[in-house]
Amino acid sequence: MFRLSANPSDLRFPPVDLSTPEGLLAVGGDLRPERLLEAYRHGIFPWYSDDQPILWWSPDPRTVLFPDNLHVSRSLKRSLRPGLFNVTLDTCFRDVIQHCAGPRPQYPDGGTWITAEMLEAYTRLHELGYAHSVETWQEGELVGGLYGVALGGAFFAESMFAHASDASKVALVSLVRQLQAWGFRLIDCQQSSPHVMRFGAEEIPRRNFLDYLTPALTLPDRQGHWQFDIS
Repeated sequence: MFRLSANPSDLRFPPVDLSTPEGLLAVGGDLRPERLLEAYRHGIFPWYSDDQPILWWSPDPRTVLFPDNLHVSRSLKRSLRPGLFNVTLDTCFRDVIQHCAGPRPQYPDGGTWITAEMLEAYTRLHELGYAHSVETWQEGELVGGLYGVALGGAFFAESMFAHASDASKVALVSLVRQLQAWGFRLIDCQQSSPHVMRFGAEEIPRRNFLDYLTPALTLPDRQGHWQFDIS
């Protein structure tokens, strides 16, 4: 397995086609903003738990949602009607990621892959204007949301949470519609799940994903604090 250089000026990753069948590409390095952004530009992301070193992944196939292919079910459309939820962008990033880091049922020990190190790293990316959150509110309470990283015309979705029915789904649909209005080319969902597939996401070969990602990254970065500008 490829071990990343400890030299902070060496941000190189190995070619993604050297990853294992499961998508594991490299180990080590750090979560400095420069390395994280370099990873995303090459279709690579970190995913590990507290008892592991930093692990870097590039799965094949890759799950992608193209904004124009968004599917919204009839039942979800009812939850999107004005009055049930209020949705905002970048108003409480750290709260969103902390909620996303809550215990997950798929972890036998009730743990999470969003370690304290990951929380601090993505909060730093948010402060630099690259990581963004979507918040869903109900009666003034934060009940759902998601966060991810934006580069050029690509959004790399990381995690979501919901404490009320459809709260995370409303956050996702609201985000996708805004990204579509801004001309974003793709949303990287990383790995397949029944949840994202219901919205029109699809699995594509990694080489195709990179073919879509490369031109998307040539678009200007929408860096800074985000706000909705569609109704």
